[in-house]
Amino acid sequence: MTALLLLPLLLPCALPPLARRALDRLAPAAALRTITAAAVVLAGCSVTALGAFVLTGLLKLPVFAALGELVHPLRTASDLFVAPAAATSVGALAVGAWTLVRSVLRQSRALRVARTAAGCGPAAGDLCVVDSPHPDAYALPGRPHRIVVTTAMLRTLDADEREVLFAHERAHNAGGHHYFLAAAELAAHCHPALRPVRESIRLAAERAADEAAADAVGDRRLAARAIARAALAGRAAPAVRPAFLPAATTGPVPLRVRALLSDRRDSPRAAAWIAALVIACATVSCVASATGMIDFHHRVEVAQGDERA
Repeated sequence: MTALLLLPLLLPCALPPLARRALDRLAPAAALRTITAAAVVLAGCSVTALGAFVLTGLLKLPVFAALGELVHPLRTASDLFVAPAAATSVGALAVGAWTLVRSVLRQSRALRVARTAAGCGPAAGDLCVVDSPHPDAYALPGRPHRIVVTTAMLRTLDADEREVLFAHERAHNAGGHHYFLAAAELAAHCHPALRPVRESIRLAAERAADEAAADAVGDRRLAARAIARAALAGRAAPAVRPAFLPAATTGPVPLRVRALLSDRRDSPRAAAWIAALVIACATVSCVASATGMIDFHHRVEVAQGDERA
C-alpha cells in the first residue's frame, strides 16, 4: 500500500514540464482542457493519498483503533515510517487547507468589488464600461456574462483593436474559462508541484481566447497588435480583480503575440503523443490511488476481524 500511495504524491511533479510541452504541441483549447483535467485528477489523488497516510497513523493509536473497532493490529509498514508519514500528511493538508481558505476569501472580496464596479458603469449589451485611469479589461462571469473594460483601455486602442479585445473577452465567457482557472487555483493548493501548472492553464486560456478573437476579426496581425497593446497597457497598474477571472492583459505577451503571428503547424502525431503522456500521468495516479485505498480498506477489515489476510 505504501509504495502505491507514494505514486500520487510524486506524479504531480511530472505535470509542469508536460504542460509546457502540451502548450507547444496542442491547439490552445485542447491544451486547456487536457492540462486542467490532469491537474484536477492529480490534485485529488494526492489529497486522497495524504488522507490515507493520516488515517493509517490514527488507527495505530489505541484510541482511534478502538473507535474503528479494530480487534487486531493494523498491518502496515514499519512504525518508523507510518508515524512520520502521518504527521507530514497532517501538516501538508493543514497548510493546503489554510492557504486555500485565504485564497477563497481574498478572491471573493475581489469578485464583489469587480461586480460592484461593473454595476456602477454604463452597459451596452454584455459590455460594461468602468470609468478608471487604469487600463484593464476582463470577462466577468455570472448571469448575465459581462465584459468589463475601463475608459483608459478604450482610449488606448483604436476601433479595430477594440473589436479584437471584445471578441477576446467574449471568447472567455463563451468557453467558461473562469471554471478552468478556478480549478487550477484549487489544484495549486493541493500539491506544491501543481503551482506552475496554474500559469500554464492561464496561458492556455488566453491563447484559446486569442485564437477565437483572431478568427472573429479575420486578421491575425490585427489580433496580435491589439493583444500586445492591451496587455502592455494593462501592465501599468496592478489588477484588483480575482485571479480566476480571465483577461486579455495577462500572460506572457511576447509568447502570445508570437503564437498569433506564427504559421507553425505541429504534426498530429506529436500532439497525440504529448496528450497521451498527460492523460497517462493522470491515469496512473488515479489507478495507484484507487488501488492503494482498496488495499487500505482491506487491511482495516482484516484488523476488524471481518476478513482473513
